[in-house]
Amino acid sequence: MTSSDRRLLLVHAHPDDETINNGATMAKYVAEGVGVTLLTCTLGEEGEVLVPELAQLAADQADQLGGYRIWELRSAMEALGVRDVRFLGGPGRFRDSGMMGTPANEHPRAFWNADLDEAVAHAVDVVREVRPQVVVTYDENGGYGHPDHIQAHRVAMRAVEAAADPAYRPDLGQAWSVAKVYWCCVPRSVLQQGIDALAAVGADSFFEGAVSADEIPFGVPDDQVTAAVDGRAFVDRKDAAMRAHPTQIQVDGPFFALSNNLGMEVLGTEYYRLVRGERGPAGNGPQGWEDDLFAGLGG
Repeated sequence: MTSSDRRLLLVHAHPDDETINNGATMAKYVAEGVGVTLLTCTLGEEGEVLVPELAQLAADQADQLGGYRIWELRSAMEALGVRDVRFLGGPGRFRDSGMMGTPANEHPRAFWNADLDEAVAHAVDVVREVRPQVVVTYDENGGYGHPDHIQAHRVAMRAVEAAADPAYRPDLGQAWSVAKVYWCCVPRSVLQQGIDALAAVGADSFFEGAVSADEIPFGVPDDQVTAAVDGRAFVDRKDAAMRAHPTQIQVDGPFFALSNNLGMEVLGTEYYRLVRGERGPAGNGPQGWEDDLFAGLGG
């Protein structure tokens, strides 16, 4: 299989999730000629606005943040070189649900309340058109419990199953079997390195007061990680893409902060858990992890 035959689909909840989790990976594969498709499930309408002069865009004011974040996402994907950018069901079909237990969860268009069959059908349409060998999304907890991340996980996993079933919605194209599915993750050892790096420059970690990666809920034990994609040669593109999301991300040197103003390190190597398909040969890293999401798929 040549690079031009390889196709990668990433399913994310909001604009900026793709860059934080997979920006270096996306840029690396684009540079290698791999077909990279991003499917984003909402416009991120409920996000907090970090740019004071744009505060009026927020959901509790003009409620125009979603439209602005389309522009941010377009700029970020230009930085990474990604050309195939889609929204589940079209832009604005499903709305950002906000954090768990907030009033935004009750909005009639909240993704958390979406008809799952409808949402899955939209995703199947994309899978059968793009025909990716590899799909990337979140784990069953959405990484850190955000309802839209959890729903994106459900939609992606069910769509992979449904797309392979010839009896499911033949009007959505010919059945397609995805070879490998990965969940985004961060090894606890890497989180600890980040906490230590932030402490060394006198900055707070992403979770205020955390001094051990064991205290951070989204860290994954190293033995559950199966792949590490080395995108350090493309970290400048990831940095540019993160800066293209100014309403949501503040970048300061090798670190970034979200709306809680607490920092994390910008990672050039990104990590994954294989949950569907056969694990390929180990890469060159010390852990014996795959270094290519297409490892074992031939060519």
